Amino acid sequence: MSSELYKSFLTKNPSIKDQHDLGRSIRKQVGRASIGDFVVKGKRQSPINILLTQAKSRIPEYVPIRHARMAVNPFSFFRGGAAIMAKDLAGTASPPITVQLCGDMHVSNFGFFSTSEHQLVFGINDFDETLPGNFDWDLKRLTASAMIAAQQLGQDQAYGEMIVRNISTMYRNYLHQYATTPYIDLKHTYIDEKALLSVAANYGSPAGKKYLKRLLDKARNNSSQGVIGKLTEMTPAGIRLVNNPPFIEHLEFSYHGSSISELNDAGLNSYIKSLLPDRKNLLLKYKWIDWARKIVGVGSVGTSCWVMYFEGLDVHDPLFLQTKEAQQSVLAPFFPDTKFSSQGERVVDGQCLIQGAPDLFLGFGSTVETDFYVRQLRDMKGGISIGDDDINTQVFPDFAKIFGWALANAHARSGDAAVLAGYCGQGDALDDALVNFSIAYSKQNEADYDTFLRAIKSGKLSCATENF
Repeated sequence: MSSELYKSFLTKNPSIKDQHDLGRSIRKQVGRASIGDFVVKGKRQSPINILLTQAKSRIPEYVPIRHARMAVNPFSFFRGGAAIMAKDLAGTASPPITVQLCGDMHVSNFGFFSTSEHQLVFGINDFDETLPGNFDWDLKRLTASAMIAAQQLGQDQAYGEMIVRNISTMYRNYLHQYATTPYIDLKHTYIDEKALLSVAANYGSPAGKKYLKRLLDKARNNSSQGVIGKLTEMTPAGIRLVNNPPFIEHLEFSYHGSSISELNDAGLNSYIKSLLPDRKNLLLKYKWIDWARKIVGVGSVGTSCWVMYFEGLDVHDPLFLQTKEAQQSVLAPFFPDTKFSSQGERVVDGQCLIQGAPDLFLGFGSTVETDFYVRQLRDMKGGISIGDDDINTQVFPDFAKIFGWALANAHARSGDAAVLAGYCGQGDALDDALVNFSIAYSKQNEADYDTFLRAIKSGKLSCATENF
């Protein structure tokens, strides 16, 4: 069934059974086993050329830092290689069931965030590449990242397979639950603190429960007040953002030569127009004090990112906003039918669809140089990292289940849970396929990482020599 017929079918308001049957029927077009296939056919585009093309739209002095962060290990390379994998996924079998894709789905792109009602919830937390597309693209990237992360933790293939199955099984199980959830109820269905603790109590390991509590406590205490003293310092003029080049620095001119002050004024005015009246009214109570450019992430390094510091009643009422450049999604060449007025609007629309009740100050805008989106820098936010002091071998199996749950929640919100559930089924056919895909793609990632390191050594790719 073509994606056009699929969309037409959904406009007829079919029953849950009809939707479920539609999902099952799509297996005849793209079987679940075929999702596991990854074979490079013909001449594959060089990953180095893809990265060089991306570098052309990045801040030049930051490109070597981006490459340095990607060079740390195969998992870090994978994090920065969303464009490489998108090109590869375009050549794989893919069922035409549309959801709002994260676009850069991996095990470090989950975390805690606060809803507009200040409720702490868990979910996907990076939307730079979000775009409507085939649901399996997120699943393939997530499970491949899980296999690569397991290897990074020094585990064997059997351990990696277990992690992938935990993700896939939980994804399927929750889709079946969401398929019968009334639409309004689904809109208000979050993975909140109560739900997490309940699942951990019933199914989690002692180590997983302990680490989950640690993450919850950290996110709950992560606020604008916590940024004071970390990203700021007291000066004769009052509290200001620190200057620590190249990580965070005050600049007078952009790399295109425009006045930063003028760009920020134009950008803030543009951004305010995107806010709902109550949010706009709230923001205008604050005084804009300072701003600085900041390096963030791995794949995002080289795009323009700014921190803005505001004060409300006094210095004890701080507000920190993050402005992040929004470039074209790496998925755009493969799902080109979606149109947005700006790339910032694309990111915000996608985040609202996936998260349901995101950041109070989430918005977007444009300047003569770039599109961007804005969100709070700190508001009960907390990320997930893979490593001995973070998601380690003991707690990874528990958190893999939560990752699958969170992705199911995102896809059910933005797509059709009953159709997805019908396609995925209740057996382990999809799990088997994703295990096969994750093994195959982890090997491709390893080969690409080796090619990447050779390109750095030969001088074809620039790479910072200091610890960034």
